[in-house]
Order: sequence, then structure tokens, then C-alpha cells
Amino acid sequence: MELFKVMSVEQVKEILEKSFNYSLGMEEVSLEEAYGRIVGESIISKTDVPNFRRSTVDGYAVNSKAVAGASESMPSILTLKGEVLMGQEPKVQLDSQEQCIYVPTGGMIPEGSDSVVMIEYTEKLDEDTILINKPSANGEKVVQVGEDIAAGEVVINKGSRLRAYELGVLSSLGFSKVSVFKKPKIGVISTGDEIVGVEEIPKKGQVRDINTYILYSSILRDGCKPINYGVVRDNYHQLQNTMTAAIEECDIVLVSGGSSVGTKDQTMKVIQSFKDAEIFVHGISIKPGKPTILGKVNGKAVFGLPGHPLSCSIVYEIIVKALIDKIINSDEKQYPVNCTFGVNYHKSKGREEYLPVIIKEEEGGLLAEPIFSKSGLITGFSKAYGYIKIEKNLEGLREGEKVAVYKFF
Repeated sequence: MELFKVMSVEQVKEILEKSFNYSLGMEEVSLEEAYGRIVGESIISKTDVPNFRRSTVDGYAVNSKAVAGASESMPSILTLKGEVLMGQEPKVQLDSQEQCIYVPTGGMIPEGSDSVVMIEYTEKLDEDTILINKPSANGEKVVQVGEDIAAGEVVINKGSRLRAYELGVLSSLGFSKVSVFKKPKIGVISTGDEIVGVEEIPKKGQVRDINTYILYSSILRDGCKPINYGVVRDNYHQLQNTMTAAIEECDIVLVSGGSSVGTKDQTMKVIQSFKDAEIFVHGISIKPGKPTILGKVNGKAVFGLPGHPLSCSIVYEIIVKALIDKIINSDEKQYPVNCTFGVNYHKSKGREEYLPVIIKEEEGGLLAEPIFSKSGLITGFSKAYGYIKIEKNLEGLREGEKVAVYKFF
């Protein structure tokens, strides 16, 4: 029986970087379709935001010199000149320092004024007289022209993933469309005589298809277009026909199951059957996920992923997603949650391990505890908040040790 010739995670990522070059191009989409997409070129503002001076509070627009030294015992006495209506230019202005004008939050600051006093620090003596009980510095409670965004400023960088907040910024700048990188198509194939569709009732020795839906959802999350090719039996010709169709249609092909070295594992044989096929990896020094294949057919990446759901998911997150980020030009970073590890945990040296954990809120902070679940089981894994990466040269983690937890999205 052939044995794995394992590579480190770093070596596999180097192969991904050097061996695959995709040019997917860009497309223009409406803001309604842009959520989660990757910006194809840096977006530059064509206007100032705001394009007028506006108040941040309900209050009175004043000249700051007129209220210098104002207090409750010695208020400044100003004449009310009028008010500013929301969404309209002021129809009045300050002709002298002894005047003030009422402005609502977001209202335009009238000429002659340089600051706003909150209404809480004022008193209306009569219809025309306002007492100011607090001084106001030049520019206080005022947003200046271009203070949020200046014309010519880069507001969203190339490679950024568009969230609701970025889309809000774009709408404020008058962009109704945005140029984004096209979505890579990723084919998903599940293999195994023991795998049946979700609608079927499994017989003894069979299980419903899990990996297709984990991978499909993960691909959607990562801004790509998944294509489901269904369940394929451990049959060389059937898998070859399905993989041929997937390679023609997709940019990346993921085959879950059949990646080990058993007599019925067909994935490696099928990849090798293609005329220009290259096999870069058969085995990664990672736990879980050792029996992983990385090949290249027609310039496209073909992955043979482990059949166990946990192993399949971890390899997707650590290896496949690295290639996806390269293809879609994503510069998105994932920042971990810092926790205290809750137990003593032993692992073998020589392999990176990705340990699913839950997070508990304790009096002293956040506590991370491993989910002890065999890799073929899914319910425990689904309860995990995220995972901890344990370096290959370590023998485990100690209770009380500080760890970084990366979230499963």
C-alpha cells in the first residue's frame, strides 16, 4: 500500500502561491448585489462629505467670541434671529455677535456662526432672548466640510470585502454601482458508497451527505459561486465523468472522500488520468486532515479532501480558503479572540493541529475548552465557536495558557 509523503502547511501554501495563476476579471454590480463582494479597484470620492457645515446637536449656532466666559451665574444674553430647517439652506445669518440661530442635529450651520451650544446649556428668556450658560469654542459641535470624507480621498481599498457599512459609505457618495472581482466557480463533489442524499433514508452502514452542505455554505460565505455535482459512488468511471464536467465548468474542484490510500479510494487515480494532470500534494502534516490531495488539471486546482466532516472543514479553512483569497485578491484579515485555555491537552509533535473549541465567559475573562469529538461526528463540531492552532513543534497546551481562538464563520 502506498504511504503518504506528507508536506507541511507552509509548503502547501507556497505551492498554491507559485503554481496557480487565475485571471477572473471584474464586473460592475449594483449596490444591492454588492454585499460580500471583493472590490476590484480602489474607490475614490468625487465629493466632500459632508458638503456643508452641519451641527452634531440640537442647539444654537453662535459666534464663539460672544459666549466666551459664559456661565450659569453670568450667562451671555443673545437675540434669537430665527431657525434652520432640516434639509434646507439657512434663510437667516448672524449679522452681529449678539445674535444666535436655532439649528437641529444635522442642520446646516448659518453664515456668521462658528460653533453650536447644546440646548441643554441654554435658557429661553422670551421669544426673542436666549441665555447661554456655557462657553463654546470655535468649531465645537460642528462637522466641517469634508471632515468625514474629502474629495479625492481613497475611501475603500482594492481587495476589501464589502460589508453593509461600506455599502452605506458608497451610497452617501452617490455610487449606485461598484466594480468587483468576478466570483470563482467552485465545484463540489462528494464520493463514497456509504454516502446518500439528504432526502434518502440511510440503510445500515450508510450516512447522509454532510460535506456537500458544509463546503457549499463555506464557498458562499467566501464570496464564490458553488456548484453541486452531487454524490458519486466509489466508481472510477463515474467519478472521472463527473470530475471532467466540473473541471470544464469551474475554476476549482473540491472532491470530498476518496483521498486516502485504500483500495477503494479513487480520487488520486482519477486526477492522474487527465492528460496534463500534476499532483503536488498527497498528505499534509495537519490534524485533522492528513489525507489531502492537491492536483492541477487544465491549470485549475483540484482538491481531494478528507471524508470526515471535521477534517474536510479544517482543510477547507486552512488550505482551500488560502487559494480562494489569492484568486479573488482579498486582503481580508482574521483576528483571533484571546482566551485562557481551560484544560491540559496533549498532542503528538510533528503535525500542526487545529483544535475546535467552545468559549465560556468566566469571571476572569474568556475561557476556551476543546470539544472532544471524533472526526466523523458533526454535532460536537457544530457547537464549536472556532479553533486553536497548535504549532507542530509543541506537545500540547497547558491549563491556564493564553491562546488565540479563530472563529468559524
